[in-house]
Amino acid sequence: MLKINEEQWLVAKEKLRRKYNHLSDKDLAFQAGEEDKLIHKLASRLRRKPSYIIFTIGKEIQDINSNRL
Repeated sequence: MLKINEEQWLVAKEKLRRKYNHLSDKDLAFQAGEEDKLIHKLASRLRRKPSYIIFTIGKEIQDINSNRL
C-alpha cells in the first residue's frame, strides 16, 4: 500500500503533470487516505496497470527534492 502525504503529493503531482501533460487537475485530485482511488484513476487514465502507477509515484516521492521525472 502506498502512503502519500500532502507535501509529497504536491511534488509528485507536478512531476506527473510534466511527464503526462494531458492529465487534468481533476485527474490529479487527491485527498489523504484515498491513495487507492488515485492509483486506479491514474491507471485508467494512463492505460497502465496499478502496479506501474504505484512504482511511478513511489519513485517520484522517494527523492522528493530531485527534479527528475
